[in-house]
Amino acid sequence: MLSAQQLIAFEDRVAAAFNAGSIRAPVHLYSGNEAQMIEVFRDVRPDDWLFCSWRSHYQCLLKGVPPDAVFAEIMAGRSIALCFPEHRIYSSAIVGGVLPIAVGAAMAIRRRGESNRVHCFMGEMTAETGIAHEVMKYSRNHQLPIRFIVEDNGKSVCTDTREAWNQPTLSFEGRCDDEVHYYRYETRYPHAGAGQRVQF
Repeated sequence: MLSAQQLIAFEDRVAAAFNAGSIRAPVHLYSGNEAQMIEVFRDVRPDDWLFCSWRSHYQCLLKGVPPDAVFAEIMAGRSIALCFPEHRIYSSAIVGGVLPIAVGAAMAIRRRGESNRVHCFMGEMTAETGIAHEVMKYSRNHQLPIRFIVEDNGKSVCTDTREAWNQPTLSFEGRCDDEVHYYRYETRYPHAGAGQRVQF
């Protein structure tokens, strides 16, 4: 598994390429959650499935996708939809788009009697949407082999999530069990980009 320093170095490489205008598509960077991500991945096995949103490069790296392969996809403009089927990783830039797909994968695992799991990542604003509550309820009630990871950076694009909902405590805040793993972090980057305006 990659170290926190290796994850940060990868992001610094992406940020430099983006700010130089070499990446002609949006990028969404993490930063500040390396320790939490490494902890999450202690429970991810090689045959598990990952479903992610538009910010998924750390997941790809920690699942074992070679850094150069991830970087090549980002350079090709596919940062917001990194998919590596051979590593069982699917991402989508559609808010909540992977959630029902992840549940379907968990249903397939259960029906086949397999022992692997699904790990579905989402931001804290997505976790407040109706589809998130529905898939979590369905998965819990049907005891599906899926874990939802809620990543809270306090941002929904340029809006503070708690202010948007007028809700000082979010629905899954502080929860950490076999069904939902919530963590909060502060990033040095804006929602998209690397801190400098880049014209595509």
